[in-house]
Amino acid sequence: MDARFPSIADFAEIGSFMDQPVKIYSSGMMVRLAFAVATATQPDILIVDEALSVGDVFFQQKCFARIREMLANGTTLLFVSHDVGGVQNLCSHAVLLHEGAAVFQGPPEEAASRYYALSGRGSANAATT
Repeated sequence: MDARFPSIADFAEIGSFMDQPVKIYSSGMMVRLAFAVATATQPDILIVDEALSVGDVFFQQKCFARIREMLANGTTLLFVSHDVGGVQNLCSHAVLLHEGAAVFQGPPEEAASRYYALSGRGSANAATT
């Protein structure tokens, strides 16, 4: 862990707070550190559950790049999110849950369409107009 500490601190980008007790961290700082630690090695399986929604857009993009690199190197990703763009960007297969039940399994693009239909938004375009 000592050998990995510099790369963890560099990825987390929390500066001098790295030496402070985590109890004073904001939720965003906590997620930055947790993601940096979780991805400091090449895990066989990476589980990300809405964690990236608290970070700023630049950190999210940095995390997406790290995840894509890990996927290319053989890591399996379980990505749980309401971020339809993130699901489409990172996943090759999606499971759509509605009221606790799996209502669709298949391509992320179709899962996104069904998600928008279930949420009453119709489509991705309707959600943004």
